Amino acid sequence: MNILVIQNRMGIGDMVIFLPFIEAISKKYNSPITLLAKESTKAEEYTKNLNFLKNIIYLKRDNQNDEHSGILGFFKLKNEIKKNLFDKVFIFNSSLRYRLVCKSAGIKNIYQYPLFEKKEQHIIDAANKLLDKINLKVESNPQIKINESSIKIAAQKLSISKDKINILLGIGGSGPSKRIPADKFKKFIELAIKNYDCMFYLATGKNKEEQSILNSILSSYKEICVPLDNNSISEILPIIKNCRIAICNDSSFSHLSAALGVPTIVLMSDTPLLYGSYSSNMYPIIPDGMNFVSHNSRGKEKINPEKIFKKFKSIIN
Repeated sequence: MNILVIQNRMGIGDMVIFLPFIEAISKKYNSPITLLAKESTKAEEYTKNLNFLKNIIYLKRDNQNDEHSGILGFFKLKNEIKKNLFDKVFIFNSSLRYRLVCKSAGIKNIYQYPLFEKKEQHIIDAANKLLDKINLKVESNPQIKINESSIKIAAQKLSISKDKINILLGIGGSGPSKRIPADKFKKFIELAIKNYDCMFYLATGKNKEEQSILNSILSSYKEICVPLDNNSISEILPIIKNCRIAICNDSSFSHLSAALGVPTIVLMSDTPLLYGSYSSNMYPIIPDGMNFVSHNSRGKEKINPEKIFKKFKSIIN
């Protein structure tokens, strides 16, 4: 059986969250899946060793590439899908456009969220409701697999010592309100090295603010910090796997580290708590004085480094 899954959310974290649902479909029909996803998910960098995926088609509908946008893009995407002769499609969104594309591509069995119900859609509940149609119930605990040899090579290349507590710090974020200030991380580092022999691996992007946070941390703790901003995601994954724990903003790295099985403290300042608690490997920290977080909570200045350190101690001990 030839099956297509369409997941059009743009984030890496979003893609990671959907992996168990895609795997469940594959197991149900005993068939590997073709995935249609946005290029911004960078899915090929962390799904190489997932045997339930056989192919990734990138959806090109953004500022950098609009090949699949508009009327011409509709027919280009339709033709690309049609040539694969899919038997079924699972559409993890409420868009009429994708339904029409698949229908015009000749796919007879179309499973999709209810049309026009995107507003305030619960990312996990909506996916489970879709799979209810084929009698599947999925626990959202994503797992990413990487080769053992790549873990050993990364350890050798960076001289990662098992005698130290190696810590991933995911200091980047997709927006300013998610980027916890450098002084919060620096205070945590100060607390950690007073009690433990640690090395810190700093994962972030090239955004100007992210680079400022990175440079601020390096200016104080360069000897015990390794920046990873010049590494690709596929290069960073085995480094994460060498870490005993991860402490991350709500970012791609919080999702990736948890999916790699690394205990991950997630600093939740401005997104729903769900995104930092759906995995059994996640330990969310919310801002002081708040009982919950959601969009527009704007709590990054109230993240407490001492709370981070307390949770860190409870995990590693």
